[in-house]
Order: sequence, then structure tokens, then C-alpha cells
Amino acid sequence: MDKQIKPIIPVLGLRQEHQDSERSVSVSESPVSKMSQKLPLKLNNPKVIDKQSLQYVIYSGVAGGVAGSAAKTLIAPLDRVKILFQTANPEFSRFSGSFSGLFKAVRQIYGYDGVAGLYQGHSATLLRIFPYAAIKFVCYEQIRTLLIPNDSYETAPRRLLAGSLAGVCSVFFTYPLDLIRVRLAFETHREVNRARGGKFLGIVRRVFNEEPRFQVTALDTLARLGNFYRGFAPTIFGMIPYAGVSFYTHDLIHDVFRSRHLKGYTVQEEEFKTLEDLTVKTNSSHDRRLPLYVWAQLTAGGAAGMLAQAAAYPFEVIRRRMQVGAVTNNGEYLSILRTASQIYVENGARGFYVGLTIGFIKVVPMFACSFFVYERIKRRLGI
Repeated sequence: MDKQIKPIIPVLGLRQEHQDSERSVSVSESPVSKMSQKLPLKLNNPKVIDKQSLQYVIYSGVAGGVAGSAAKTLIAPLDRVKILFQTANPEFSRFSGSFSGLFKAVRQIYGYDGVAGLYQGHSATLLRIFPYAAIKFVCYEQIRTLLIPNDSYETAPRRLLAGSLAGVCSVFFTYPLDLIRVRLAFETHREVNRARGGKFLGIVRRVFNEEPRFQVTALDTLARLGNFYRGFAPTIFGMIPYAGVSFYTHDLIHDVFRSRHLKGYTVQEEEFKTLEDLTVKTNSSHDRRLPLYVWAQLTAGGAAGMLAQAAAYPFEVIRRRMQVGAVTNNGEYLSILRTASQIYVENGARGFYVGLTIGFIKVVPMFACSFFVYERIKRRLGI
């Protein structure tokens, strides 16, 4: 009996070992386990870059430029109508002041020049907005790092200052292109279309040949270059609240959405696929925060744009009027105070908010798109 049982025990043990080895092989060779073995190879060895590095500056500049271009293309027709209202264009002033006037103005522009008329001046816009947005976002990231090196410096005045300084830097370098864009959008007569070299060069020549504000015989060319900076002072005054409030509000709403009670509904926990495995060397939680869901990010950007527009709109109206002053004032240059007085005499306090409804309709989707695209491209680039 013992002799019959003994041979069975090794056989059972061999079968058990065989089954264990089969299970171990099947687990180790399964598709899921193979994927899990491959994933950590990228995640465990990220390349560390500094926020002051050239690579970070280039990546954040590309993200900002693309975001700004996408946002401006989205709202270009509304921007054209708003400029015509702000500058009191004689052919379109009768449409301002009512919501229906927006659609009437769009219909008239479309009747004159078709779809191209709604995007007149947009080439100059894109030429300006890519470097403008790139410089603005790069400067904000760098200035924010200097003013807020870690979370203990995270205060409202520092956030406002970082945004304001970023806006001022970007405007200084791109203002001439903005003036050309406004003049292209303002022109409704066909002689500008027949200008030698096209509309863009025609406007450049016209602005350069206008009588400069300051007569300096020895530096006549330099004085005429100053024509491209008409309205620059109110632009700076307006940019301080505009950029400051927009970045501050955007970060503030991010804080609200990331609060203990809301983060379960607003914060996107899953990882993004990136083009390059990077991690940013930083002491601030701002640079390590997870992205918001699409609706939450669009809400934060849109609210930031609305508040920024309301804070800076009177300065924007003054700036637009100064930019086209050589056309509407028989070549006479008007100062900030004289331009503001002229607006008040014509329409009272309401004149400083002409086109604000269009401004809100325009700026909410523009800022929502801009911040959303910027944050998503940053994540895609790994920064």
C-alpha cells in the first residue's frame, strides 16, 4: 500500500510546481504587465529644467503665442466692429449704443467686402499678437518667479504686480503693430485697398508721413517713428489694471476651484501625455498644480477677461481715439486729456464705455480660449 502511494506524491508535487510556474509566466507575460513595466521607464527619469532656462522660455513663449493667435482668430469679426464703434467711425457710429447695432454693423461690413471685410486688419493682428502673447506669458512666468519664489510670498499685490509688469513689457515691444491693426480696421474707404504695396504697407506709409506731434528738424525721421506710438500713454495706464486683473482673477478662480470642497469636481487627476518627459525645478505649488477640467478652465479664463475688460475699458477707448486722431481730427494730435474731454463732450460718461457690450461678448471667449490653450500646450510640452 505504501509502495503504491509514494510515487503519487512526487507526481502531485511536480504538477503543483508546473501550475505555479504557468501562472507566474502568464502573469509576467500578460499585455497589462508588459505595459506597466514600460511606463515607469519614462516617469521615473524626467529631465529637470529650471524656469529661467532658455528651454523653458522658448516653450512658454510658443505656448503663449499660439494661445493668443487662436483667441484673436476666434473673435476677429467682433474686434473689427468694436474698433469701428470705439473710434466713432462716421459710417458706423449710428449703430453703436444698442445690441442690435452689432449685427447691423456686421451685416453692412459683410455687404461691402464679404467675409474678408470682417477680418480686415487680422493679418496685422496675428503679426502683432503672436509676439505680444508670447512676451506677455513669458514675462509673467519669469516675473512671477522673482516676486513669488515660494508659497509664502503668494499675496494679492504680488500677483497683480506680476501681471501688470508682464502686460507693460509686451505692449512696449508690439505697440506699433497694434496701431497699424487699428488703422486697418478703421479704414472703410476703398482707396486704402488700392494703395501701392497693399493695405498694410499703405497704412504704414500714411502713418509715417503724418505730421508728428513734436517738430524736431534734425531728427525728423525719429519724430515720425513716434507716430507709431500715438496713444501709447493711455495704453500703459490701461494695461496695468487690464493685465494685472486678468492674471490675478485667473489665479484666484483657480484657487477657488482647487479648494477642498470643489477640487473633486474641477481638478483633472489623470496624467497628460507629453512630448518630452520634463519636470520644472520650482519651490512654488503654482508650477506643480494639476490641470482643471475643460469647463472649469474656460470659466476661469472667461471671468478673468470680463473683470479685466471692465477695469481697463475707458483707457482703451481713449487709446483707440488717439490712434486714429490724425484721421478724425484733420491731422491734429490730441493729448490724453484733450481726447478724454472730447469723448466726454460728445457722449458724456457713457462715451467711455461705448462698445463695452461687444467688448464683453468678445473678451470672454477670447480670454477663455487664450488661458485654456496656454495651459494645455504647457502640459503637452511637459512644463
